[in-house]
Amino acid sequence: AVEVVRDQNPIRRGVGCRLCGTRLRHTLVDLGMSPPCENFLRADQLDQVELYYPLNVLVCDTCYLVQLKEYMSPETIFSEYAYFSSFSTSWVAHAKAYCEAITKRLGLGSDSLAVELASNDGYLLQHFLPLGVPVLGVEPAANVASAALEKGVPTRVDFFGVRLALQMVAEGLRADLIIGNNVLAQVPDLNDFVAGMKVLLKPEGVITIEFPHIERLMAENQFDTIYHEHFSYFSLLTIDLMATRHGLRLIDVEELPTHGGSLRIYLANEESSWPVNDRVQLLLDREKRHGLTDMWTYASFGDKAQRAKRDLLAFLISAKNEGKKICGYGAPG
Repeated sequence: AVEVVRDQNPIRRGVGCRLCGTRLRHTLVDLGMSPPCENFLRADQLDQVELYYPLNVLVCDTCYLVQLKEYMSPETIFSEYAYFSSFSTSWVAHAKAYCEAITKRLGLGSDSLAVELASNDGYLLQHFLPLGVPVLGVEPAANVASAALEKGVPTRVDFFGVRLALQMVAEGLRADLIIGNNVLAQVPDLNDFVAGMKVLLKPEGVITIEFPHIERLMAENQFDTIYHEHFSYFSLLTIDLMATRHGLRLIDVEELPTHGGSLRIYLANEESSWPVNDRVQLLLDREKRHGLTDMWTYASFGDKAQRAKRDLLAFLISAKNEGKKICGYGAPG
């Protein structure tokens, strides 16, 4: 059984951008109705109602943030989270290499503090421990946070934002390094989240954030990576505007192969002494050349996704008519 949770057209309702508040008038792609990903059904649930939500993706013509409405609350998604980061050995190896590199780059030591937001099961912070760097994880899902504690990784079960940042500062905690890997997309209130990082960061501290790059998603037609748990999809152009909005500076960027093509960005306080790497301007210029400030570029992605759907349906119908067997394997999320 299926229950559809419908909403009026967000464009007609004048929904504001979750970053800059601009009225959203442009659609990236409408993927119809879909159940939440990783919402695995037990055998006894198969005859029960399953909720379907819209997957209508919008884009802001002021800050270029690609976004979904918040159809599902973070509390619903993260109270008991199904994904444990340590299940992926390649992701753990990626995290270990990062910890070793950033420790050297920032000169972290026993008097430093590295804080990871959405620290999951301690997959990353565990690698700082043998390096002698004190750590603290912030993780809203109690089930994965308990796994981190078993690894010896101090972890708070809470959602991060200005409220928690002020509480941590009142306790004498300030971060030399704040890490956010694949969490920014899952934050409905971006401004509260980024403002919280600004509060928690030491004057010469650094923030690193990893997220899938919307440029790669669009260029490679990765519409299958869009789902309700990810509220936002980022270009470096958007990140630069977001940083400036909160008194931060974009000081470096790296392109990564993870998650279909990601960016790792480095932020520092606006008044800090950190220099800006040339890679920042080079990538900003490339995004502009590729049309990421032009709404036509985003609209054409929707057309490309629809063509992929029609081509697949034509193939399936043809194969069925020819009496062929069709095998499928799906692992979304």
